[in-house]
Amino acid sequence: MRRRGIALVVSGLVAGTGMIVAGASAATAAIGCNVTYTANSWSTGFTADVKVTNNGPAVSAWTVTWSYAGDQRVTGAWNATVTQTGTAVSAASVAWNGSLATGASTSFGFQGTYTGTNATPTAFALNGVACGETTTPTTGPTTAPTTTTPTTPPTTSPTTPPTTAPTTPPTTSPTTPPAQNCVATAVCDGFEQQTGTAPGGNWAVTYPDCSGAGTATIDKTAAHSGSTSLKVSGAEGYCNHVFVRNTAILGTTSNVWYVRYWVRHTTALPASHVTAVALADANDGGKDLRFGGQNGALQFNRASDDATLPEQSPAGVALSAPLPVNTWNCVEFKVDGRDGTMETWLNGTSVPGLLEDGTPTHDIDSQWLNKTWRPALTDLKLGWESYGQGADTLWYDDVAVSAMRNGC
Repeated sequence: MRRRGIALVVSGLVAGTGMIVAGASAATAAIGCNVTYTANSWSTGFTADVKVTNNGPAVSAWTVTWSYAGDQRVTGAWNATVTQTGTAVSAASVAWNGSLATGASTSFGFQGTYTGTNATPTAFALNGVACGETTTPTTGPTTAPTTTTPTTPPTTSPTTPPTTAPTTPPTTSPTTPPAQNCVATAVCDGFEQQTGTAPGGNWAVTYPDCSGAGTATIDKTAAHSGSTSLKVSGAEGYCNHVFVRNTAILGTTSNVWYVRYWVRHTTALPASHVTAVALADANDGGKDLRFGGQNGALQFNRASDDATLPEQSPAGVALSAPLPVNTWNCVEFKVDGRDGTMETWLNGTSVPGLLEDGTPTHDIDSQWLNKTWRPALTDLKLGWESYGQGADTLWYDDVAVSAMRNGC
């Protein structure tokens, strides 16, 4: 799968860089903001990182706007509330990163879909003030970097605004998740009680059918919050799968399950079918409800009949979303055992291709609804399984299961 990385800089007064300076002269004031737009594209989708620097007066809230020349559609975002009307896009600050002092920078990101050419935006504005004409660096990355330092918001906003807001998002969440990140009816686990390198307690490593090169360990060097996460090194090939199983975490509810976890991974989802999360279904012969990806996008797969959600048509896949790499992502899904309906959220945004509402919809859930399905889930397994192609390294953290939505 080819990926294209594009770094686009909307520049103010930049000295000594060899970069063309647009929109300013000796007789004009400095441009109000600089924007760096970095996109990583594949055949039908892309992710983008946007860094904005405020060159004007300090602000307590910001909105960055731009327009696309093509048919790009934003499907999810992080570190900002991103909305789109036609080709016009607006990204608004969230509660914890609205304050932006003069000279300070902040970043946000999003994922989207497109057809044809993923043309880069040519003009941005900060709170309605144009950032100037666009310039492109003489050299830029041709592929996405193999590693990045994720910049993620804290798990919740503070209950009262701080007197001095941070100029950039904190790189880690609070060590103790606030109560609203683990609702009263939930069982939550951030792996902080794990003391060794091998998962223990309610978590046990399992290799369904056969074992190979896949491994699962407790990692004290990477975490979404706190200091600990579950690291899964998933190798390519069927027998190289590995999972960490928990049979107790679903115990708070009997017929409606809201599962929430944070995941960071290193390799884009492949074209081939892979599974990252599996839940055994007692009402389906003990077969797994599997959540992973296919054709580069997130998907559910029912092991008993190999039905997929969404259907693997081009239109169906386009209604799902990729899982952004090298950053922590909040994944939530609901499975209702009473009527078999499902809904999935990526970084707080519902994914239309992963919504099974009980009414057959072509390209989404008509195949899934060919079978009457009333699940009774009995365990939660986190890991990696490849059915031919696709290796990945993943970190899981801040897992929650409850009878109501936890949120991110």
